[in-house]
Parts: sequence; C-alpha cells; structure tokens
Amino acid sequence: MFDDSGWTADDMDSQAGRNVVVTGANSGIGLEATRALAAHGAHVVMACRSVERGRDAKREIEAEYPGASLTVRELDLADLDSVAAFADWYETTYDSLDVLANNAGVMAIPRSETADGFETQFGVNHLGHFALTGRLLDVLRQTSGRTRVVTQSSMAHESGEIDFDDLQHESEYDKWAAYGQSKLANVLFAYELDRRLRAADASVTSVACHPGFAATNLQLRGPQQSGSRLRLLAMKAVNAVLAQSAEAGAWPLLYAATHPSVDGGEYVGPGGLLNARGHPEEQASSERSRDEATARRLWSVSEELTGVALDLPAPDRS
Repeated sequence: MFDDSGWTADDMDSQAGRNVVVTGANSGIGLEATRALAAHGAHVVMACRSVERGRDAKREIEAEYPGASLTVRELDLADLDSVAAFADWYETTYDSLDVLANNAGVMAIPRSETADGFETQFGVNHLGHFALTGRLLDVLRQTSGRTRVVTQSSMAHESGEIDFDDLQHESEYDKWAAYGQSKLANVLFAYELDRRLRAADASVTSVACHPGFAATNLQLRGPQQSGSRLRLLAMKAVNAVLAQSAEAGAWPLLYAATHPSVDGGEYVGPGGLLNARGHPEEQASSERSRDEATARRLWSVSEELTGVALDLPAPDRS
C-alpha cells in the first residue's frame, strides 16, 4: 500500500536521464503529465495524432520550462500501421524507454471504425495501446532499472463488460457500453501484462490508473461529434462545477509512473470524494477486471486482431 496521502506532482523524484513516451500528450491529462515529467528532468516523447497540436503543446511547455526536453512524433492509435511506424522510429532513435504511458483515449463517441475496421473506442483505447506496448516491449526490457507500462483506465470500467460475441459492437451500439468495455479492457490488459512480465522475470512492471473526474476535452468530443449543442453545454457546466483540474487528474498517472513504492499490478486513482478527485492512492478495481480467464482470452483475441504477439510466457495459474 502507498504511504503518501497528500502526494502531488511536486513530490515527484527527479526524472533526469529517463525517457518517457506519453500518448495523447498534446491536451488534457497527457499534456499535464508531460509538463510535470519535463519539469522534473525527463525526456518526453509526445506521441500525438496531430503533430501540429503536439508542437503547439511543446511550445507551451517550453515557454514555462525553457530547459524542457521534448520530442513530438505522430502516433495515430486508430491505425495499426501508424503504431508500427512510431515503434520502429522509436527503436531506431532511442536505446532505452523507462516509462510507456498509455494515456490517449476517446469517450462516448458516435460509432465509427478505425483504419483497421475496429470499433473506434475499443480500437483506440485498448487495441492501439496493446499493439504499441507489444512493439515497444523489447526496448522496455533492455532498459536498465525498473521500467513501467502505465495504462490509463476510467471509473467507467466498473460498468464495462467484454462482449466476445460482439467486440466491435456491430449488432448493437451503445456509446457508453462501448466505452466501458474499452476501459475494462485497459485494466484487464494491465493486470495480465504484469502477471506475464513477472512470469518472464522481467524488470518491467505494469500498472493501471484512472484520473477520477477531471475537466478535459475528452468529455466534450462525444457531444461535439454527435452535434448536440445542449449536451455540449451541459458537459461544460458539469466540468466547471464538479470536476477537478486536468493537472490533478494527472497525479495518479504520474504516481503510477514514477513512485518507488509502486511494485506492479496496482490500480491507482484519486482518493477523495467518490474516488473522483483528490490525491493518488491504491484502489480496488471491479471484480470483472480481476477475472484472469477473461484477461487470458482478451489477450489472445488482441494478439489475433492486431497481429502483434507479445513474447511473454503465460503465468502459472496453479
């Protein structure tokens, strides 16, 4: 269990000499995590779907921290070719990776499909990050010290179910059910990855986290894409009244990525009101997220769908 009940990003140890990849680094929690990591000396690769917005975010951070070490690189998690290109570029550019922060995501959007034909929320939130992790696993494992994969989930995972008969929600689509499935997949993946890394006696650990209820653009994309001005205004009002800042929402990710007490296999989230805000703590995820049989099946299906096989032994289940 963690012992820092009032921890914030200001309490982070020096990250000098460490390489970190943050997906979705140009806005929201990804931007705030990148800002804090750079302020503490890390070199952050800002993996962004829009290079232009990534460069704008990079300039914003550099204006605040002139010595910030940042690189912007295109990564579209909705396109497995883009995932492969990013990973190939990273491995030819860097010889180490200390933290992979699987942070980017989409939430409650109208049904659409990725370049590879996956339902977008499942494809971006889970399958894209599954493939990215698999393609960067070698550089993670060859990095000295304890390296980490941190996968961002959501409180919405608690209502999620993995529908193996209709993973892509083709027969019936509910945007919130699809989102919950993708966020449950994030936790199942994080836990199964940690079990397999332990079975391989690897120096890499895997952690899941969630931001609580943080005011970011994530909540606005669904209403924007569906053309609902009323829902958009309502969500903006809710964010203004109830949500914590994106800066505070980044604390669980930063804690999971950097704190020495994190051992792998944890679920980190805000410890305040309804786990929606506050300082990071270890929490209990849903019963479904701890179902190892579901995790094994999801792992196999994800390898089949993405064509990316993670070279890790299955843990001893006895």
